Amino acid sequence: MEIANRKTFYTEEDYENLPDDVRAELIDGKFYDMASPSRIHQEILSELHLVIGNHIKSKGGACRVYPAPFAVKLFRARDTIVEPDISVICDRDKLTDRGCSGAPDWIIEIISPGNPSHDYIRKLNLYADAGVREYWIVDPMVREVAVYYLENRTFRAKAYTFQDTVKVNIFDNFSIDFRALDITGREISSNYIQGMKRPNGPQ
Repeated sequence: MEIANRKTFYTEEDYENLPDDVRAELIDGKFYDMASPSRIHQEILSELHLVIGNHIKSKGGACRVYPAPFAVKLFRARDTIVEPDISVICDRDKLTDRGCSGAPDWIIEIISPGNPSHDYIRKLNLYADAGVREYWIVDPMVREVAVYYLENRTFRAKAYTFQDTVKVNIFDNFSIDFRALDITGREISSNYIQGMKRPNGPQ
């Protein structure tokens, strides 16, 4: 089911009253439908969630990692609620019964066919504005990882591939070797690739 944006502005209450069969994000009062995730999307999400969770647990860290669906209300005064694929929150005071109130420390989005500009452009600007310390965009189509980390309220960018070990900037001595991830669907179907319209990532 898609949301017909009949109103000019939607609120947090409208988000909370969405039907159970509807997945959408609310950004500055407008709904954006969320595409159904592919199998490769879910494999990457599961692997990253496991690796990150194991690292935090092994270090006895205070941070918590949550996979989608997990509601994140980025701003107190703006009607914006997103559902990142992976959210890492280190300030437990931000955790609520509904999800997270405030900016997570680290967000990972995994590109799905349909509208990658939502992650590369709209959410990039949104997360920088909210003060998310680190933002990864994992792109299965070209097997690349775009890493953005906050410096002086501006995102700095680095580009990696699925053959690289990617440094996590918010933690000391933590990197993720993408070659070691158990992703069986390494040969992505032509139908998946044709469904993508990928904007330019970090240069």
